[in-house]
Amino acid sequence: MLMNIDEIRRYLPHRYPFLLVDRVLEIQDGRILAIKNVTVNEPFFPGHFPHHPVMPGVLIIEAMAQVAALLSCKTEDVIPTEDSVVLFAGIDNARFKRQVVPGDQILFEVRLAQSKRGIYKYKGIARVDGAIAVEADLMCALRIKP
Repeated sequence: MLMNIDEIRRYLPHRYPFLLVDRVLEIQDGRILAIKNVTVNEPFFPGHFPHHPVMPGVLIIEAMAQVAALLSCKTEDVIPTEDSVVLFAGIDNARFKRQVVPGDQILFEVRLAQSKRGIYKYKGIARVDGAIAVEADLMCALRIKP
C-alpha cells in the first residue's frame, strides 16, 4: 500500500513546517515503511547549525512518531477528524547513531509491538543509506475528544 502526500495529509493533522513524512512505501502486517526527504530548505537548518546543518534528533523522533500515527490509523481503519487525534505518548530507548544532513533521505521502519485499548507501542528505526541513524521505542494513543 502506498500513500502519497495528499493521503498522508488526510490522516495527520500536521502541516508545514511540521509535517515530516513525504511518502509511505508500504503498510503490511503491523509494519510501515515511509520516507522523509531532507532538503537544505528545512526551516530548522539556519539555526541548527549555520555552518554544519544537522537535522535535530527530536525532529527525527517526531517524524518517526508521525509514521507510527499513520500505522495506528491504518491498522484501526480510522481517519482522524476534528473530534479525534493520535497523540505521541512516550519514548524509550532512543539512540542516535548517525547525523542526518541536507540531501539525505530517511527511511523509517516502524513495527507494531503491542496494542491495547487505543494505546500502541512501536519499535522504530530510521535509516539513511542503509545505516541506522536513530532507533527508539514509541508509544501513541488514539483519542476521541469529549
